[in-house]
Amino acid sequence: MPLPDQVRAFNRFYTKHIGLLRDGYLKSPFSLTRARVLYEIGARAGIRWSELLEELALDPGYLSRIIKHFESKHLVRRSANAKDRRVSHLSLTAQGRSHFAKLNARSEAEAAAMLAKLSSGEQRRLMSSMSAIRELLDPGAPQSPITIRAHQPGDIGWVVARHGELYSQEYNWDMTFEGLVAEIAGKFLTRFDPECEHCWIAERNGERLGCIFCVKQSKSVAKLRLLLVDPAARGSGLGTRLVEECIAFARRAGYRKIVLWTNDNLHAARRIYQRAGFMLAKEEKHHSFGHDLVGQFWELPLA
Repeated sequence: MPLPDQVRAFNRFYTKHIGLLRDGYLKSPFSLTRARVLYEIGARAGIRWSELLEELALDPGYLSRIIKHFESKHLVRRSANAKDRRVSHLSLTAQGRSHFAKLNARSEAEAAAMLAKLSSGEQRRLMSSMSAIRELLDPGAPQSPITIRAHQPGDIGWVVARHGELYSQEYNWDMTFEGLVAEIAGKFLTRFDPECEHCWIAERNGERLGCIFCVKQSKSVAKLRLLLVDPAARGSGLGTRLVEECIAFARRAGYRKIVLWTNDNLHAARRIYQRAGFMLAKEEKHHSFGHDLVGQFWELPLA
């Protein structure tokens, strides 16, 4: 099927799925467009006419008729700007807020019901796909925040695969590096002690974007391992956030020192470690992953 036809087919599927073709959106007396206008006014109390017009990209005359209809039904009120009487602000009346609350609750329940039919992995895949569509069609739109959480089933497999992919693409390291990551990650799972070890996964809209591990080297020494920031999240400060989470956990767990091993060609990671206070303890040459490298041992006292 040609690409334009695939886009049109998806549009037909999605408009049916969200109920665009039904007379009353979410069992309300409003069409989807009118419900969206009511939502924007309710979510952004005091929104200006010009802001609403820009947000919804509607025909000015059409939007004006919707607002006048809402005013006639006592759902929306206008108030003049104290500094400029030509500027009006829109807000909901008590009756309008009642409709807004019902729409909001029904919309949330419908979304929750849709997600409940999917596994956690399918939910992450859906959120990632939605995020990709938004970023590709509106690259200038603000992105959702990146959240950091503890690892869940399936995350460790991603850690191994993503390390193998990125280090092959960016440094031409061979598959022995992926094998090393698999060994480290496997030991973490089989010997995991939640009192003194932790893994953090960073994600946005269900898409994994980074990770870091804190593992036990000895009773008093923790080891920072497997820091990774996906290219889609670089420049956001995520690497620093992950390292800070690891250090804070090591302190809470009672370690007196945290150490790490890296290579001198991983410049971005080294800068993060230096800013966090790590000091270079020693270097050694080695041949690994198909290359001649210089390994570096860094440490940070925590006492």
